[in-house]
Amino acid sequence: MPEHTFRLNGEQVTVEAEDDERLLWVLRDLLGVTGPKYGCGINVCKACTSHLNGRAANPCAIPVKDLRPTDEVTTIEGLPATAGVDLHPMQEAWIDRDVAQCGYCQPGQIMAVVALVRRVADEGRTLTDSDLDGIRNICRCGTYSRIREAIRAGAARM
Repeated sequence: MPEHTFRLNGEQVTVEAEDDERLLWVLRDLLGVTGPKYGCGINVCKACTSHLNGRAANPCAIPVKDLRPTDEVTTIEGLPATAGVDLHPMQEAWIDRDVAQCGYCQPGQIMAVVALVRRVADEGRTLTDSDLDGIRNICRCGTYSRIREAIRAGAARM
């Protein structure tokens, strides 16, 4: 079986997996990283959203063969370390705003919005309602108003 090497949450990892194995299954089944959730498996619901080289990406749509040894995959488990804290400011905002109900989509939601806030900051502008409207993560509980409040609060702390 082929070996694949990449960085996961700051550490180099090597796994044996078929080339077409999706990164989501490598993370969950081979590496025991369960933050990225399986929702749809077809890149629609965004429950598995993680970061690939700092940008939001959905591991359910990425064959492991596409990763290079220098590629950095960050999941919700590794997010706090990117800010050098025990709990990322966006995670704190989620708790403060009591966003989660079932919680299933929350890791993907948080990872998507952290990437969005960073991108907006890199562009030298402030977060707009239009930016928030572009978030496509699905929440079956419907906590979208609290999600928006938490995004704004978390963005202010980032």
